[in-house]
Amino acid sequence: MALYKYAQKLAQSQDAAFDAVHAPGNPAQHPGIYKCTNCGDEIAIAGGHILPPQNHRQHNPLKGPINWKLVVYPVQER
Repeated sequence: MALYKYAQKLAQSQDAAFDAVHAPGNPAQHPGIYKCTNCGDEIAIAGGHILPPQNHRQHNPLKGPINWKLVVYPVQER
């Protein structure tokens, strides 16, 4: 689970980006922290970079396939 210290530095969002499930080997649509929906492993990745494949960390195949879900993404001021 992603950790934080100062809640006032984060904002809750209902953005649909948090609902999408991404297969390994696809580009991350947003920069941020993604979590495997089956084993719970978390990664930080730059937007457009490729989400890790089946051999990320020692993912136990008994936990199901790797699927990534966005947990936190940064918002840049314009």
